[in-house]
Amino acid sequence: MAGSATAAPRRAFVFGGGGVLGFAWIVGALTALKRELGVEPGAADLTVGTSAGAVVAGLLGCGIDIDSIRRHQLGMPLPEDPPVSWNYESGSGGALPPRPGWRPGSPRLLWNSVRSPTSVNPAIALSGLLPRGRGSLRPIHNMLDSIVAEALGDADWPQQPTWIVATDYGTGRRVVFGQDDQPAAGLADAVCASCAIPAWYAPVEINGSAYIDGGTRSNASVDLLQDGEWDEVFVLAPMAALELDSPRSPIVMVERRLRRSITRGIEHDVERLRRTGSNVRLLTPGPEDLEAMGPNLMNPRRRTEVLHTSLRTSTRILRTQTEPPRSTATRHPDTA
Repeated sequence: MAGSATAAPRRAFVFGGGGVLGFAWIVGALTALKRELGVEPGAADLTVGTSAGAVVAGLLGCGIDIDSIRRHQLGMPLPEDPPVSWNYESGSGGALPPRPGWRPGSPRLLWNSVRSPTSVNPAIALSGLLPRGRGSLRPIHNMLDSIVAEALGDADWPQQPTWIVATDYGTGRRVVFGQDDQPAAGLADAVCASCAIPAWYAPVEINGSAYIDGGTRSNASVDLLQDGEWDEVFVLAPMAALELDSPRSPIVMVERRLRRSITRGIEHDVERLRRTGSNVRLLTPGPEDLEAMGPNLMNPRRRTEVLHTSLRTSTRILRTQTEPPRSTATRHPDTA
């Protein structure tokens, strides 16, 4: 009697937001996953990307492997690597945003939050109050357009399951481009929408609707993964931190509080998946990574150091990780 074939595990990769340096950190952590566990996203695996994580998901969906992405990030692509037309120093617009406008960015979103306060998350309502950004995501769009044309031909969305998360700037509703029941968009438009940080970049218009950074709704959107559907889940969240440092700067302490909040939300979703049978690995920056990143996640000059640090720290974590990681973010009272 012939033996039955063993089905491949149902795997999902979730990449959170985190700006220029969050992208570099994800590249380092993905490289560690490949080297230590032999794991990298494949054609049958789901990738979920938000903001910086959306760029990673988009590149992977177009068939660019993590080694090629890393070499491009370090400025050392091989001749056979797919071309990535990107200026790492200026493509994101620099470490500081252009001066935004002065009017509220989305009066409609503000009105919806006043009319139905329980239906609009306060953080998203604040996004409507912030002035409209003037930064341009055109360099990212151009880069992805060229990659999509080379990799996908006449298609504008990867065959690999790819979900790109953004927020509707009028309603505050989360939109997951790539899901069948969600609005249609090309990959370049969807990724730029997911990256449109309020008050930094201009909202992205797609088919008559404006969209902003999906991180305003959820930094990683782990909750999109349904219970019991996934054997393995890998969550890479550069704006979370399972272990915090002890900063002295008041500005950095506020940033660490934000990280604690993000971490709690992600851990809640991760624990739900674990309870329903998924093997979930959660990787976040630690104290060494936070020091390498500094206070500004949009500073491109730190990207190489952040990538190398992430590769080193993620490798160490994967080699010693014998059980699901638990947050130690509450151990430092000065960041409470």
